[in-house]
Amino acid sequence: MTCSAVDAQALSRSRRQVFLGLFIAIAVSLHAFESLLPTPVPWLRLGLANVMTLVALYLYDGRAAWSVSLARVGIGALLLGRIFGPGFWLALVGTLFATSAMIIVYRVAGRRLSPIGISAIGAGGHALGQILAARLLVVQHAAIWQVLPFFMIFTLFAGVLTGWLAALLLEELREHPAFQQANGAFTYQ
Repeated sequence: MTCSAVDAQALSRSRRQVFLGLFIAIAVSLHAFESLLPTPVPWLRLGLANVMTLVALYLYDGRAAWSVSLARVGIGALLLGRIFGPGFWLALVGTLFATSAMIIVYRVAGRRLSPIGISAIGAGGHALGQILAARLLVVQHAAIWQVLPFFMIFTLFAGVLTGWLAALLLEELREHPAFQQANGAFTYQ
């Protein structure tokens, strides 16, 4: 099926669906790959799959970021056999906090804040959400909050790394015709 130049709206919607499907597939793959890497603590990960959430946010909008992040958590948990286990709930609550924080800050700051800053804020939200979920669901003791400073330091590093990778990917996608306007300027929308 081909789209004519007259049907620009349909072409735009189709491209969006195709690229979001691709972003979700890459995010799930990165999520599964990262689960194979050894970590000192089971829930301590770099969050490389969040690169695709950031890319969706910058190229499309908050709704696209929600689609990528929630699909990654759900499909990733299904593929890894962890659906509805404690790790799933920690990841889901962390994702809810992170995606909310990134979308809110992106809407307020817009292009004044780079993907690195948005990612660091999202990573902090993810850490806070996970500690809150762990406190409510797994470790029902107030001492869990003592882990938060260590977790936030690691999270800040991971968020900066993820944001940097997202910025590199966004620069590469700038060259793709699907993300260029008629005048050749790249927009993050």
